[in-house]
Amino acid sequence: MQPPPGITQLLVKWGSGDQAALGELMPLIYDELRRLASSYLRDEHRHLSLQSTALVHEAYLRLVDQQTVTAQNRAQFFSLAATVMRHVLVDHARRHLAAKHDDSAYKLSLSQADRFSSQPEVDLVLLDDALTDLARIEPQHSRIVELRYFGGLSVTETAEVLGVSVTTVERGWRFARTWLRQELSR
Repeated sequence: MQPPPGITQLLVKWGSGDQAALGELMPLIYDELRRLASSYLRDEHRHLSLQSTALVHEAYLRLVDQQTVTAQNRAQFFSLAATVMRHVLVDHARRHLAAKHDDSAYKLSLSQADRFSSQPEVDLVLLDDALTDLARIEPQHSRIVELRYFGGLSVTETAEVLGVSVTTVERGWRFARTWLRQELSR
C-alpha cells in the first residue's frame, strides 16, 4: 500500500492543474491556516464580524479559483495563503467600513510580528494602503512584510520563498518596519 501524498507532492499536483489535489491538501494544512487566521483576529475590536473559520473558508474559496499555482513547498503555499488572507481581510474591512458609513477603524493586532507602530493594533485598511505604497518603491520589502506578518513565516522561510539570503530579509524587514511606522503614525 502506498502512503498518502505529502504536502509538497499535493502542491506539485495542484500546480500542474489538478484541482482535486487542493481538496486533499486542505485537511493537511487546515489547522495551521486556522491558527494563522486566529492570530490575525485574536485581539479585535467589538465591531469585528469576521471569524477565523470564515477567513480560512473564504481564503480556500479564493485559492480554489486560482488558475495557476506556483507553490512547490510549504513556505510557498503559506506565502500564497498569506496574500489571499490579506486580500480577504482588507476586502472585509472595506465592506464593513462602507456599510457602517462611519469613521470607526478596522484594527488588526500586531502581536504576531514585530510592531510597525507604537500602537498595539493597526488599521488594516491603512496598513494595506501603506503596503501598496511600499510595493511601489520597494516591492521586495512589501512582500517581506506580507510573508512575515500575514503569512506567519519565519525569516528563514521568507528568505526561501523569495530566493534571497536571510540577511537580505532581515535588512528588508528592518527597513519596512521603520517605513511603515512612519507611514502609519501620520
